[in-house]
Order: sequence, then C-alpha cells, then structure tokens
Amino acid sequence: MNRQSYKQTMKQSDKEKTDSRAAMQNKDFRQAINFAFDRHAYAAQTNGEDGADRILRNTITPSNFVQVGDKNFGDIVNEKIVNYGKDWANINLNDGKQAFLNPDKAKEKFARAKESLQAQGVTFPIHLDMPVDQTAKLDVQQAGSFKQTVEETLGKENVVIDVIQLSPDEKDQATYFADTAEQKDYDIDISGWGGDYSDPKTYLAILDPETGSQLKNMGLSEGKDKEVKDKIGLADYKKLLDQADAEITDTQARYEKYAEVQAWLTDSALLLPVQSGGANPIFRKTVPFTGPFSFVGHKGNADNYKYVELQKEPVTAKQYQELYEKWLKEKAESNKKAQEDLANHIQ
Repeated sequence: MNRQSYKQTMKQSDKEKTDSRAAMQNKDFRQAINFAFDRHAYAAQTNGEDGADRILRNTITPSNFVQVGDKNFGDIVNEKIVNYGKDWANINLNDGKQAFLNPDKAKEKFARAKESLQAQGVTFPIHLDMPVDQTAKLDVQQAGSFKQTVEETLGKENVVIDVIQLSPDEKDQATYFADTAEQKDYDIDISGWGGDYSDPKTYLAILDPETGSQLKNMGLSEGKDKEVKDKIGLADYKKLLDQADAEITDTQARYEKYAEVQAWLTDSALLLPVQSGGANPIFRKTVPFTGPFSFVGHKGNADNYKYVELQKEPVTAKQYQELYEKWLKEKAESNKKAQEDLANHIQ
C-alpha cells in the first residue's frame, strides 16, 4: 500500500513506482486482482488438482474458528458481506471453496479502477514486484501461477506481475527479516499468520491502524502514515474493531460484530487470503479425533500425543469422514453447553 524501498525491483522509473503505489491504494484495482486470481490453480502447484480446494482459505479468520449459535464464524461472515454490494451475492467464504474467481467481475472492477487512475495521471501497465525464493521450486511455481492467471484475465497491457527470483537471503531481507515498513521491498508477498488466542480479535487486530502488528507488511507504520491509512479505509476498520472489542459480556454478540469486521476486510481486498496448512494426503494409524484439538496453544500442536489412540490398520478416507462427522456433532453439543455455562456464570 505504501512501498518505500526499491532495492529489488523491475520498475524502470520513479513514475512506475508512484503509479503502482496509486494502484495498490485503489480499492477497485485490488478487487480486480482478487477476482482475477485463480486460487485453485495456485494451490494445485503444491497439493495437486484433486487436493487443491481442500487447502483454500477465503478469510483471514478461519471459517470454523468460533461458533455463533449453531453456525460457524464463516456462515455469519457470509450473511454480513452481502451488505457490501452485489459482488458478494450468493458467495460462500467458508474454507475449501473457490470463492472469488470471477473474470467478469475482475474486468469490471479493473475498468473502473483504470478510469479513476488515469484521471490521476497514472499510466499503464501497472508493474507489481513479487519476490520469490529461487531455491523453493514450489514457491516459484505458485508465483508463476499467480502471474499467469492475473495477466490472462486483466491483460498484460494493464497489469504485469514481475516475479523476481532471489537467493534465500535476499528474499528474507526484502520480506520476513525487514523489520520496518520502510525496509519492506515488494508490492506483493505471500506470508502467513496464526492466532494466539481463541477470539477473532487475534486475527483481525493485526491491521488495527494504531497498533496492528502486520501494518509494516503493507508499508505502514504505527502512529504514522495517517493519510494513506485513511485513504484505504483503515479509519472505518478501526471503528468496527473497537465496537467489537467493546462487547465483553455477550460472547455471541461479540463474534457477530467481529464477523462484520471480517466482512469489511474481505470487501476491502487489503489482504488476499489464499490457503491454510494441512489437507495433505497422509498415512496414519492414529485414530482421528482422539487427541486434543485447538486452533491455538499447545493443544493444537501436532506433536501433542495426549489421549491419542492407535489402531492396527491404516486410516481410510471413509473412516476419517465418519469420525469427522461424529466429532462435529459432539463439538456442537459441547460448544452449546459451554455457552450456556458461560451465560450462567456471567449472570
């Protein structure tokens, strides 16, 4: 959103730098990229065609991270996001779905963005630098997939994704090891985030315009860059965050408000969720769902073997699915009881 370092770039002039920054700060442009990006093709580079959709994630907060009554968090986000325009009608943002790909929407959004940007003096094509570790072959393939689908949909005369292959050290210095917003050296980077505690805030507060830990990855600093933050809507995001965080007595109402926060963030296209870990084919003789489970903390660690049961034969897909459905039913009952106990405790 506010790139300041250009040590690793394929841009040929200062104007290309300012033009790409203006484009990234344009919501229609970001949405065009989002709707042009074929996440299935991207995920297939690592998980194969059959397993590609299984790892797709469409929201920063996992869709089943918390329950709101008999619905999961993603279901509530689906209900909220339709209020952000016709683009979101009938969309399903739950994990494992190819939710965004729509070339027609991408072209419509881009046409609006191009008209607005050209009025500001921006020239096309927009060049976007995407650094990648040249030794990580799957990462290189995924970057190539992203480039191919975006350029094919929007046209190379409009957008060019410049995949920059770097050594591991160079890649880290431009991205992960860059400590400040001023040092971040890319237009597009693939990174990840995991929750620290069992509340949607752990995912959504990372872009709080005052304290967000991931602001620097967008070229923004805490306590600075107010003009850019306001331009991309983070002042509105902050209001929604504060309203959700202020709800401390009714957990269900709190989650509903955080679903509104997530809906706003999805519509903004400030971040483009792609995939989550897991969903890979594995050979196992541990009985599914006998061990502890948590999205956060040590109980969610794959190396935690407490309560885990073994069986003689390998687990089949059929057995796994049957146990998964049983676990979901038991979890729903457990969650309902926990909410009732919490309500009684608060009273």
